[in-house]
Amino acid sequence: MLMKPQLTQTRTPFLLLKPPIYAGNHGNASALLLPISRHKKNNSVRARFIPSSIKAVASTATDDDQKPTSVKAIVTVKLSVGGFLSNLGIARGLDDIKDLLGKTLLLELVSTHLDPRTGLEKETIKGYAHKTSQEEEEVKYESSFEVPADFGEVGAILVENEHHKEMFLKDIILTGFSNGPVHINSNSWVHSKHDNPQKRVFFANKSYLPSQTPDGLRRLREEELVILRGNGKGERKSFERVYDYDVYNDLGDPDSSANLKRSVLGGKQHPYPRRCRTGRQRTEKDPLSEKRSSSVYVPRDECFAEVKQLTFSANSVYSVLHAVVPSIETAIIDADLGFPYFTAIDSLFNEGLNLPPLKNQNKEFLRTLLPRILKAITDSEENMLRFETPETMDRDKFFWFRDAEFCRQTLAGLNPCSIQLVTEWPLKSKLDPKIYGPPESAITTEMIERDIRGFMTVKEAINQKKLFILDYHDLLLPYVSKVREVKGTTLYGSRTLFFLTPDGTLRPLAIELTRPPMDGKPQWKEVHVPSWDATSIWLWRLAKVHVLAHDSGYHQLVSHWLRTHCATEPYIIATNRQLSVVHPIYRLLHPHFRYTMEINALAREALINAGGIIETSFAPAKYSGELSSAAYDQQWQFNLQALPADLINRGMAVEDPSAPHGLKLTIEDYPFANDGLLLWDAIKEWVSDYVNHYYPNPSLIESDQELQQWWTEIRTLGHADKKDEPWWPVLKTPKDLIQIITTIVWVTSGHHAAVNFGQYTYAGYFPNRPTVARTNMPTEEPSEEFWKNFLKKPEGALLQCFPSQIQATRVMAVLDILSNHSPDEEYLGDTIEPAWAEDPIIKAAFERFNGRLTEIEGTVDERNANRNLKNRSGAGVVPYELLKPFSKPGVTGKGVPYSISI
Repeated sequence: MLMKPQLTQTRTPFLLLKPPIYAGNHGNASALLLPISRHKKNNSVRARFIPSSIKAVASTATDDDQKPTSVKAIVTVKLSVGGFLSNLGIARGLDDIKDLLGKTLLLELVSTHLDPRTGLEKETIKGYAHKTSQEEEEVKYESSFEVPADFGEVGAILVENEHHKEMFLKDIILTGFSNGPVHINSNSWVHSKHDNPQKRVFFANKSYLPSQTPDGLRRLREEELVILRGNGKGERKSFERVYDYDVYNDLGDPDSSANLKRSVLGGKQHPYPRRCRTGRQRTEKDPLSEKRSSSVYVPRDECFAEVKQLTFSANSVYSVLHAVVPSIETAIIDADLGFPYFTAIDSLFNEGLNLPPLKNQNKEFLRTLLPRILKAITDSEENMLRFETPETMDRDKFFWFRDAEFCRQTLAGLNPCSIQLVTEWPLKSKLDPKIYGPPESAITTEMIERDIRGFMTVKEAINQKKLFILDYHDLLLPYVSKVREVKGTTLYGSRTLFFLTPDGTLRPLAIELTRPPMDGKPQWKEVHVPSWDATSIWLWRLAKVHVLAHDSGYHQLVSHWLRTHCATEPYIIATNRQLSVVHPIYRLLHPHFRYTMEINALAREALINAGGIIETSFAPAKYSGELSSAAYDQQWQFNLQALPADLINRGMAVEDPSAPHGLKLTIEDYPFANDGLLLWDAIKEWVSDYVNHYYPNPSLIESDQELQQWWTEIRTLGHADKKDEPWWPVLKTPKDLIQIITTIVWVTSGHHAAVNFGQYTYAGYFPNRPTVARTNMPTEEPSEEFWKNFLKKPEGALLQCFPSQIQATRVMAVLDILSNHSPDEEYLGDTIEPAWAEDPIIKAAFERFNGRLTEIEGTVDERNANRNLKNRSGAGVVPYELLKPFSKPGVTGKGVPYSISI
């Protein structure tokens, strides 16, 4: 029989003066020490440890006439995969004994009040929590406290994890107080005290501006931020929670091969947003590059790979990148092999591709994880890679072939953020003519008027806002000669012109492809137009392949990666470094940052890295990172990430106070803009209600030091290469803050959903959106044999131009998983955050927000049923649902999550 240990504990006072910050050999602020001095007064806490009933009893000489309150703490810990509860061996045995003794978690209640007698922080009340129950996914621990009547409100709890392994603490609820329970939603990994002696602090759900922080919590609030900032030294350890900035110097792998050396993104030469610092060693062959590693540090609470219900997204993406993609590369021996016939493309959906056994992988686990693409073959070690037919293809097998669909997708497809109004004529390049040749476009007035003569002249079309363009000319032209040196690919600068017809749809007018002077040859440019003779029709189709490859590359590298994933990481870092978890703006932003840093680390590891999926499968090839940097340098502005400002900047809308949303759209039936503005307004109204509640007086904005530091750091450190730009919004009033927050929230929710969750629908059948064009146009200095073959079998030239079998299947597997909603997806405005629910005014504002989003669902359905809106519905057309707020799990082509979680 175990003896019942009798332990005596004292109430530990926290000094108001700051203790020494750094200690131990951790080389960072996570080793911050809490003070251990004790006041020798006639008051003590004695804890009698009995496994079934553990209490910390407080008694003081002066409090005998006041009855203490009996308080119970219920702690919920989530079971993890590979975490403390699955650990085997000696450490596990010791942890089991600690559970049995009731010594798993040491809790300390922290008062919001100072001691009126000493002016110091009140002594904490300590107690061990013991395990009371275990369910399939959660373990409950309990502790009981006797809280003196004069202790005041509990504002925080200090937690020490006595186990040898970290644990995921979901929440702590304190019951027994007369004014109701105290909720502490932690949702955080708590490190083992054996890894780091620093206790964790978790604050109650009540939010405070810095100036309103109760005196008893002020020091803890400040010191927690010091821990999260770190000291910028040493390599980060996996259990740490340090947020700091670095440049993108880990995309290359020069130690493996000189071909894998890449430019550093971030700095004067290649401006770029900053990523999270990992502190890894520099490579041996390039002192500017950081060594790559099998796992990339992200602050511990940004990870999503180990709690059971949170494994879906991360493991699916990881499995596709690390098991399925290498297996495809083994199955298809010839990397340059194209598809011989269109029926061979169709077979990917009908028959599939036999994959060799997946190395180091549990095939049953993979099939469960990836049921859409991996099919079991009876009595075989092999797997069958067979793709689901995308909805576009399912509705209309020839959708990708039609010019009308090519045009419609610029407004309602995967990349509806590039089309812009033509405001100047003739079209002209801004690049240096000495390097890139004559700047004048080869698209002439005569060419265009041949097509629109029945409607109007070019001058009238521009005045009446009827001409639109996809313009990748100046962005791509500097990379043409470099990309053409890469085997199996080619590139042009391109311009594609459209005309807005009286029925509100777009009609293609011309595609111009340009090659700059290179290899001693002069500039080459050619215009292709929709035609009626066979040769010109096929040349038009090939020109479209090139434009679609340009648009696919721009979509993935700029509209998607740069404008959402990459630009958001500095917001996340600054929010954790400068805004306390009890700051109301931290609590407003937190759900919008869920899992973004983890998915970004995975992208640096296998998607945007040297030799990764993007480089090997998309048009800009090994210059993809540099191209993304050029777009950031030339095009990215924070103020233009707001949807209304973006539309106005592209000439797609003008301000009109009498119009819905205060904007008049240039193309009335522009599904992305129509639905996006509904969402933008709903977000802005919710953010306005929230901000105005916490900042009733405008002067509170300028006096909020945490908030001002946060905004300064986003501009000067997170987006350091743009810190001196004049377009950064100032932050002086609630109105300024509302615009800034609405912009960030829109980017992480609406904008990301619009460019991400339709990827498989629109690009799963790759002829609709080829990611690369592998051959030059047949008219660009062709050999006699090439031209002869083109005339004999133009379909062969098209298939040759398309991505290779490896490129196509690799991208299809990745897009399928990126378009997927995980079962634990959190949708915008669907479930209220616990901290919001505790304030009745915020709770009511959230319920209004949720109601507006439900209305948007209905409005989108009504619009899709309207036969007059031809850009979003019609025979064989997939309705535009990418901005419908809610969705079931899976590849659904709808649903707007809070955050960039995949």
